[in-house]
Amino acid sequence: MINMLTDWRRHVENLLPLYGHRNWIAVVDSAYPFQSSAGVETLVADCDQAEAVGFVIGSVNAASHVRPIVYIDAELAHLDERDAPGIDSYRSALASILADVAATPMIHEDIIKQLDEAGKTFQVLVIKTHMTLPYTSVFIQLDCGYWDAASEARLRSRLASQ
Repeated sequence: MINMLTDWRRHVENLLPLYGHRNWIAVVDSAYPFQSSAGVETLVADCDQAEAVGFVIGSVNAASHVRPIVYIDAELAHLDERDAPGIDSYRSALASILADVAATPMIHEDIIKQLDEAGKTFQVLVIKTHMTLPYTSVFIQLDCGYWDAASEARLRSRLASQ
């Protein structure tokens, strides 16, 4: 489903309380493909991509029930300014936005496959911006904000010992 909302920020704010671990939010460039999985919703945001990433990361960080697991395209680190004019500026802006968040590089196609798979069971929100630089997408997998992997491992260990 695609939605040409003029107020994409409000839509993110309305969805975030409904979202939990295993939901995804992707902020992508204008050439990102329109995915057909039933659970994937696509919005068009007429703004700078760095602005959209900053808003989404800020919104997720402000929510107590979720925390972001961020993936960026592995290809981004290897782009050259000669081939993609403006890429150095974008990388700098993105580094500033993600300064307090660990971002894991992953091959772009592999992330799309993960979103497609997630969209079969969980909601995925894709926010398309007017960015016209390749491999600039930011993918945010939501995780539980009040329960971490170490706590889960201890719980599973106790369950297994019974």
